[in-house]
Amino acid sequence: MKVAFACDHAGVLLRDAVVEAIREGGHTLVDFGIYSKEEKADYPDKAEEACRALQDGRAERAVLVCGSGVGVCLSANKMKGIYASVCHDTYTARQGVEHDQMNALCMGGRVIGDELAKDVVKAFLSATHSTQERHLRRVHKIQAIEEQSMK
Repeated sequence: MKVAFACDHAGVLLRDAVVEAIREGGHTLVDFGIYSKEEKADYPDKAEEACRALQDGRAERAVLVCGSGVGVCLSANKMKGIYASVCHDTYTARQGVEHDQMNALCMGGRVIGDELAKDVVKAFLSATHSTQERHLRRVHKIQAIEEQSMK
């Protein structure tokens, strides 16, 4: 799977752990940076770059990291077809994909440590969308809300 990754200067704290987890899972990294604490980047810009890759098919999922995870999550969810959530545990990361078709995982570099972040990324990337009617019905309702709000 192709996985877009982006972080701001606060999220760079998790960069190495996230990139390692993506690669350990056998996935292809589509890297939108940043690469060091000395670089400065605004989280809306980084979230948009990575999520554009989801929209145009260069990536199938995204992992976004800022200080808390909230800024990249809010930014990502403004984009059509992006379903992002802040997850700092493996259950939510897996269930978000399975039940809600989440395609962007958001984490906080100031919130979660490296080892747990790796586990969360692995849970997110190994999960598959449920085909159960109840889950699909709810996802379709989310998509309908999205379509109505774009008018």
